[in-house]
Amino acid sequence: MTSMLWNLAQNMKYGKPVVIVSGLPRSGTSMAMKMLEAGGMELVVDNIRTADEDNPKGYYEDERVKDLAETEDKPWLREARGKVIKVVSSLLNHLPDDNRYKVVFMRRNLYEVLASQTKMLVRRDESSHTEDEELLEMYKAHLGKVEFQIRFRPNFEATYFDFAAVVQNPAAEAERMAGFVGGGLDVKRMAGAVDGSLYRNRRTMDGTVAE
Repeated sequence: MTSMLWNLAQNMKYGKPVVIVSGLPRSGTSMAMKMLEAGGMELVVDNIRTADEDNPKGYYEDERVKDLAETEDKPWLREARGKVIKVVSSLLNHLPDDNRYKVVFMRRNLYEVLASQTKMLVRRDESSHTEDEELLEMYKAHLGKVEFQIRFRPNFEATYFDFAAVVQNPAAEAERMAGFVGGGLDVKRMAGAVDGSLYRNRRTMDGTVAE
């Protein structure tokens, strides 16, 4: 009953929540966007960044998100209430307080994230100037900070999804995701949107990452 009253009060104050899909780059955020779209939710995307070898199903991004840290006036986000938008984890803290947010936060083994990011850089003829172990420690610290911030912002609510778990059991994870964002979605279609063949950088039993 308390939860229902709280949700009612939040809806009266902010309107429908903006559903945010977030996480580190290469953590499964595009997969989560595709799932929510398949379930029947409207996405906020501009399709400027098109599908490529790294994301054959598309990136599901909106370029305005990149300016969140630089712009004070962000009224366009109010138009995203009841819709879904992807916001990389480093920019979550720059979302304004005049909305309610439900954050679908994707987690993934950090060695897999790093391997996927490295392959993307190689394909683009780029390279990282930071050692792998240093990057891993930076990611761990960053994620801890982000989760702390989310916990103490009253208009934020987050549920965490593991990339590997979604791929291995899409039906159960799709149901959990649909319930978190408000229900009423086509869970079967959400599960069907998960393409296990795109899980291309997996941590093996010996600790290495193989494609």
